[in-house]
Amino acid sequence: MSDLGEKPEGLRERKRRETRQRLAETGLRLFLAQGYEQTTLDAIAEAAGVSRRTVFHYFDQKEDILLAWQSGLGDAIRSAILRESPDRPPLEIVLAALLQLAEQYQAEDHIRIERLLASTERLGASKLAKYAEQEQAVFEALAVLWPASERRERLRLVAMISVGALRVAFERWAERDGAEPLTDHLRRAFAELKAEIESGR
Repeated sequence: MSDLGEKPEGLRERKRRETRQRLAETGLRLFLAQGYEQTTLDAIAEAAGVSRRTVFHYFDQKEDILLAWQSGLGDAIRSAILRESPDRPPLEIVLAALLQLAEQYQAEDHIRIERLLASTERLGASKLAKYAEQEQAVFEALAVLWPASERRERLRLVAMISVGALRVAFERWAERDGAEPLTDHLRRAFAELKAEIESGR
């Protein structure tokens, strides 16, 4: 069922979304099989059965294809937070939202994606920009749950440290080859954060 006020997706929009998704999936498959640097846009276009021009219609550069796998995470985090009731501390609500999303992650491919994103300085910088987008999404959602203007700066701090904990959890998860569920790493990172804040030292 669509959200109230949301227009149904038209045929043209659906075809555009499906083409973009097919290009992203094809690019990721080739990146994982051949390596990021070794994969060309021409190879992605050929494997997807489209022209190079079509690829550029959806993605400005090769790294955008890889980053497309993180592009929806900010919106997903925002929606998950907004489904929560503001009867718990903001940090707990963010963790609950992230735990819901983490259950959808398949370890092998996402760990390989994390490693690809860390493989070059340029990709690493783009990855940091995605974390900044996620931080903004967390802040915006929290500001809806707690709209009082005097709380905005504190909620921004919660968003910053929450995404920092998410980043630590992702990195530990990848370093350990997904031996433990991502949810375990998230719980541990947030517990360590809370303990450090409350330690008073």
